Amino acid sequence: MAAPETFELLCQHAREAALLDSVAYLLEWDERTLMPHAAGPYRAEQFTLLSALAHQRQTDPRIGEWLQELSDSPLAADPHSDTGATIRELRRKYHKKTKLPQSLVEELARTAILGQQAWDDARRKNDFGSFRPLLEKTIDLKKQQAECLGYEECRYDALLDDYEPAETTSNVARVLAGLREELVPLVAEIAASKRRPKHELLTRRYPEEQQRVFGTEMGKRIGFDFNRGRLDVTVHPFCSTMGPHDCRITTRYHENQFPSAFFGILHEAGHGIYEQGLRPEQFGLPPGEAISLGIHESQSRMWENLVGRSRAFWEHSYPGAQRAFPEALGGVPLDDFYFAINDVRPSLIRVEADEATYNLHILVRFELEQALINDDLPVADLPGAWNEKYRGYLGIEPPDDTQGVLQDIHWSAGLVGYFATYSLGNLYAAQFFQTAQRQLGDLHAMFRRGEFAPLREWLRTNIHEHGRRYTAAQLVQRITGRPLGHADLMADLRGKFAPLYGL
Repeated sequence: MAAPETFELLCQHAREAALLDSVAYLLEWDERTLMPHAAGPYRAEQFTLLSALAHQRQTDPRIGEWLQELSDSPLAADPHSDTGATIRELRRKYHKKTKLPQSLVEELARTAILGQQAWDDARRKNDFGSFRPLLEKTIDLKKQQAECLGYEECRYDALLDDYEPAETTSNVARVLAGLREELVPLVAEIAASKRRPKHELLTRRYPEEQQRVFGTEMGKRIGFDFNRGRLDVTVHPFCSTMGPHDCRITTRYHENQFPSAFFGILHEAGHGIYEQGLRPEQFGLPPGEAISLGIHESQSRMWENLVGRSRAFWEHSYPGAQRAFPEALGGVPLDDFYFAINDVRPSLIRVEADEATYNLHILVRFELEQALINDDLPVADLPGAWNEKYRGYLGIEPPDDTQGVLQDIHWSAGLVGYFATYSLGNLYAAQFFQTAQRQLGDLHAMFRRGEFAPLREWLRTNIHEHGRRYTAAQLVQRITGRPLGHADLMADLRGKFAPLYGL
């Protein structure tokens, strides 16, 4: 058979596997937004069946035969072309999937749904003990997964690779250690400052419906296409894509905490803009998929923080916010509001943390999940270890497990190896933003005029439309001319907070 014909068979098979995945994503979205609570056990069986069918298709022996035939063909000659990237990435995926027994895949899928249900109950009841058995099972299954996949240095490498392909635990630890060395002193300087924002401005009453309307409008302005997406409510915000024109984002509202929903919407809209910027004709194939979760997170953190928490953004948007919330913000000067949304203080909840302390929350999770997977920490000791880390890194201790070890959904869903990508995303975002600024001109002047399209289209051209043609490391080198580092992020943080806190 000619190589083009074989390649078309491979692509058709991959697209059909993506259809199965998209149905599973839809079930997961429904489970986390609308599904009746009692439906959890049956949903677990639905999800398990779909996962089994997808695994069967992804490990079909014909894939190995097609890939073998294509490996030396002209279609594979350029690894960064659409055809070369498709062959390279589908080979990589096939080799990983064939190492996993179907029974393990099914049990991971079933436990993820049951685990999320147990986590939701435990979180509401502040009862880690009720969640512990399912978490212990999840960690055991993830250890089995790592052993099946294989690794060079530690089990965690195998799990990290699911979210940040070709990355290693040791390299991530090195990069984050460099960030920590400069970040901790900056946070200490801010803590020693006598300047403090009027934080109570953000805890006034912000009616939920007005938050929804204002947040939706700002999501549209930065570029999220609501004709191909929607916004819903959930316990833990997320973004999910069910097809080339179906991207769902979620948030959660607190009437006396304005930043929670608003910046959650900008964050998830950033993820959605990435998904909507991928080439729809490549959906289901590597050129139509995001590179890594670190790169994905760079897009959400860029729109949330580098754009959404900038003064220029609010010079354009604040009059609209005052009209939306006249009782809370009607007489509040922009300077006071801007300082309040950039308040730096140690806090308990990761998703509501400020830019300066956020990565300390990630370090806690990154270190704890390594310990869990590498047999250095029993699940039973996790709450105590969590509290000890928070005392050490942030100088505070959660009053209960709901605000501590139970605050994130990730481990309940089997997403072990995921957390480091948040900090990698912050680093990528700063480096990309500085490069865009050099190439496009004064981005903040554009934001003051309400012009967000130039940045969005730069991101689409330089990042989104490539799909998986490059690895994350190759992409950051290609765009910025240097490897990933922490200098740009620290420059951004110091440049913002030094004037606010008089450093």
